[in-house]
Amino acid sequence: MIRVVIADDQALVRSGFRALLDARDDLDVVGEAADGHEAAALAKALQPDVVLMDIRMPGLDGLEATRQITADPHLGAVRILILTTFELDEYLFDALRHGASGFLVKDTEPDDLVTAIRVVARGDSLISPGMTRRLVAEFAARAKQPRPGSDLDVLTDREREVMAHVAGGFTNDEIARQLYLSPATVRTHVSRAMTKLGARDRTQLVVLAYETGLVRPGWLP
Repeated sequence: MIRVVIADDQALVRSGFRALLDARDDLDVVGEAADGHEAAALAKALQPDVVLMDIRMPGLDGLEATRQITADPHLGAVRILILTTFELDEYLFDALRHGASGFLVKDTEPDDLVTAIRVVARGDSLISPGMTRRLVAEFAARAKQPRPGSDLDVLTDREREVMAHVAGGFTNDEIARQLYLSPATVRTHVSRAMTKLGARDRTQLVVLAYETGLVRPGWLP
């Protein structure tokens, strides 16, 4: 059973999401929050698998709530799925950088939302890596200079190569075909890179790849 907390300042939106998710046999809405303070408190108290986090809420917004949750070492298994009205919301890059596993626009089809929750709950990044890559590239392009890439010195050459392909929005199977590796080997390299860099999931690997200059906006392996 995937345990979900819904954080949105509109009661009608929360009710709609609850009805949609509770109708699924493998999803259980265990709490609702009307602002970031409540979302962070519920995440700590309930330790759900996934928090559906509206990014724009009064008081403490979804960005700061995400930062608080992902910074708590006791909540390392809690995944954040950002909900936004705009596909390129100015706060989304910071949310991903702070550890959100991905994002969805609020007019996403119900089945796509359910699928995204399941994907994020099992530790993968959001259903659309291409969309996440476009978002990161959009805001990385505005940065004056990538931070020094010394953080990547802990990686092997192969791990850096695989990480660059992850940042390109490719799946493990696609990376395996391009690098002539088995999918299992690619998964191992991805897992080791995440562990060495302290990344919560693949989305953070994408962010780190751009922030360190391993890849640049518009670049594809």
